[in-house]
Amino acid sequence: MIDYQNVIDTIHSNLKDEVNRGLVASYIPELANIDVQNFGIHLRLINGETFATGDWNKKLSIQSISKVLTLAMALPMYPKNLWQRVDVEPSGNPFNHLSLLELENGIPRNPLINAGALVIADILVTLLENPKEDFLNYVRSVVDDPTIAFNEDVANSERMTGYNNYAAANLLKAYGNLRNDVDDVLDFYFHQCAIEMTCEQLSKAFFMFANHGSCCLQKRHLSESQAKRINAIMLTCGFYDEAGEFAFEVGLPGKSGVGGGIVALLPNHYTISVWSPGLNMQGNSLLGMRALEQFTSMTRLSIF
Repeated sequence: MIDYQNVIDTIHSNLKDEVNRGLVASYIPELANIDVQNFGIHLRLINGETFATGDWNKKLSIQSISKVLTLAMALPMYPKNLWQRVDVEPSGNPFNHLSLLELENGIPRNPLINAGALVIADILVTLLENPKEDFLNYVRSVVDDPTIAFNEDVANSERMTGYNNYAAANLLKAYGNLRNDVDDVLDFYFHQCAIEMTCEQLSKAFFMFANHGSCCLQKRHLSESQAKRINAIMLTCGFYDEAGEFAFEVGLPGKSGVGGGIVALLPNHYTISVWSPGLNMQGNSLLGMRALEQFTSMTRLSIF
């Protein structure tokens, strides 16, 4: 029997005083104000048991972690045509690079890079009557928490500085892979990235991927096949040009965000969320990556 509380307390103790914690994402002005010393871990087992340590109950900007949730919402609504508009291959490039998009005629490599997430955002803007409100309500229902909200200051900060995303959206539009107005799609995208959650809420949000498509309330949101495919994309594409490193060191499907959050999971066993705002060169939480490597090494619970 694994003493999970002792495991995560030990990891927290091992890493909490690290001097090299990476750098916060200063290119989004609102995120530049986050204290790099924040560090929290939250674990939710498939049976509902939870364990937590550190700053697990502070809100963080989930940023690109939201891409998995928009994909999970869009896939059941648009099951046949979605994969014609976005591929499922690792990019091998940073999350915001545009070079492959031009080479491959406006079809993003996968839905977890920025260009791919913009296509998913476009799909939701097309299909939803009130896109931002409907997506937020979807996230609230998956987590079973009506308090989850957008941080409008962060969304506005991204709108004011997101030149690369404007470029990607216009390039997608030029290739005919964006059906809606560029500004409408970007407004949705900046808001989805600006959702705030705690590590606890993130662990609940991703419970459905560990539970074959059913959330913590045992309500089905995805088919088993859809959950399996999203997990596969997280494993191969969830960490941009560091996806191979994460699979090698940690061995779990997961997703990072430039707010410093990482959420990962082992199907049938657990979801785990880590937050440390300092990022490495690839834009992934430096301590978060190390914490999850220690967790799967200490528990011997990974997919490999």
